[in-house]
Amino acid sequence: MPDGSKSTIVTRAPMVAEIAARYAEEAETARRLSPPVVEGVRDAGFARHFVPVAHGGEAGGFSELTSAVGLVGEGCTSAAWAASLAAYGGRNAAFLPEEAQAEIWADGPDVLLASALVPSGKAEPVAGGWRLSGEWKYISGVHFADWALACAPVPAEGSADPGARPEVSFFAVPKADFAIVDSWFTVGMRGTGSGTLLLSDVFVPEHRTRARSAVHAGWAPASDTHCHIVPMHAVNGLPFAAPLVGAARGALRAWIARTGSRVDRRGQAVGEKPSTQVALARSAAEVDAAELLILRTAAVADGTQCPPNGEAAVRGARDLGLAVELLVSAVDRVFRAGGTSGQSSSDPVQRFWRDVNSAASHVALSFETTGTAYGAWALSADEQRTGAVR
Repeated sequence: MPDGSKSTIVTRAPMVAEIAARYAEEAETARRLSPPVVEGVRDAGFARHFVPVAHGGEAGGFSELTSAVGLVGEGCTSAAWAASLAAYGGRNAAFLPEEAQAEIWADGPDVLLASALVPSGKAEPVAGGWRLSGEWKYISGVHFADWALACAPVPAEGSADPGARPEVSFFAVPKADFAIVDSWFTVGMRGTGSGTLLLSDVFVPEHRTRARSAVHAGWAPASDTHCHIVPMHAVNGLPFAAPLVGAARGALRAWIARTGSRVDRRGQAVGEKPSTQVALARSAAEVDAAELLILRTAAVADGTQCPPNGEAAVRGARDLGLAVELLVSAVDRVFRAGGTSGQSSSDPVQRFWRDVNSAASHVALSFETTGTAYGAWALSADEQRTGAVR
């Protein structure tokens, strides 16, 4: 990742990567990050990165965060994932009413929030707020979260139609009010500890809720800082794509270190073979290309690059989907080139390989979905430009 930024989060990220790499095997076994890694993420400033300045945060940029997350990913994909989502959890909380923000960050901006973005559970209106029950699966960082943001459907306001489609709101819940089901048994990304959030008839006051539509639109109630007014479509896949650049770089680095000492059955150095050199060159180029696409998406979110009118809503998601496909291709190639010895459970390449392939299945990174949206927009825009009949 580029190191031109002098921000604290970027300069501290390599230290987090070093700590995370040291505890990577422990995280695999425990299926969650070790406490020193969690504290390293917190101390480096990831949790406070998007927190409003009024609450002691940095209200930082997307580009510097993307770079920092990538650096952490070179040591451990799960740690980078946690660092990324810790930052974006703070951004999600910045859309809550000011009273809720003051409550969450009463003791400082380094609060870790876990976000359950897919609607689930049941919210019932009561005097002064809501009663919330249900379970939310695959919530990364929930084991060490101080607060959780749970997304749930609510009755459509003012609708007399019992068949009306429900709206969706965020509900902020402190750690004391939620339980966790240990349900994270996976092939890859084992260290994220993405368990199931469980709420049982929890009272959530009205001031700790916000319509999801406001978050999607970038309507922050108490901040006009750029990072708080960016619509969701501009950054939806960034939290999940950024860690994979670092993971791919970590895989290449580990593969190079091991390949340098390998010889084939004829005694020839594997690293001297043109086929090995070409495989490495192709994978390294794919990682570079993916990084450029991801950083461009972050630059657009920061407002430093502006795509043509109308294209902003679809190009970034398309680019992130393609970038992740390139990263999968890159790590698949070097993993296959590693031979049987590369499949040892002690080889970090296979861990990065499992992590990248697992994370790439995230719904926000599907090129089939994002590519369809871009293609539909481009063809529709072309019809309008040429005056074709729709």
